[in-house]
Amino acid sequence: MSRQFEDAYYGYYGWPTYWSGQNRWGTYPYILRGSEKWRTAPQDGKSWDPHLRSIGEVTGYHIQAAVGEIGHVADFIVDDETWTIRYLVVDTRNWWPGRKVLVSPLWIERVSWNESKVFVSLTRETIKTSPEYTDPSSINRDYETRLHHHYNRRGYWVADQAVGELVH
Repeated sequence: MSRQFEDAYYGYYGWPTYWSGQNRWGTYPYILRGSEKWRTAPQDGKSWDPHLRSIGEVTGYHIQAAVGEIGHVADFIVDDETWTIRYLVVDTRNWWPGRKVLVSPLWIERVSWNESKVFVSLTRETIKTSPEYTDPSSINRDYETRLHHHYNRRGYWVADQAVGELVH
């Protein structure tokens, strides 16, 4: 839920927002002692942009590799069980003809909303030689293992298994 939606919702009903006012952290005022930073606006004139970006907004953003641009975000692969964005589908046709590759959101260094760019810490050559993505049915554990091995990155499922083992 975005802060704008919450603000509009609370405002519609005339309710106070939980993120402002004297009791913003509940009825425990001692939490706010010495916390002047919460009461003042940023001095540099910039403010936090609480807008969420939709998949539609980010589609088309350029992908900036460690050295140079490599393509643009064409689509996303979303895990339908966890609603996690697993991969960005990168269309590289503006760098070499007609090829799509996958990049994990975990490999993103930063996103520049002003420049409409996604920055990754991967080289162009590494991305160029990565396993090609052809269609959603081609994504299985074997493909993902090859993809993560190519990028020399640990698979997300390894972390998921470790968390699962702690629960049991």
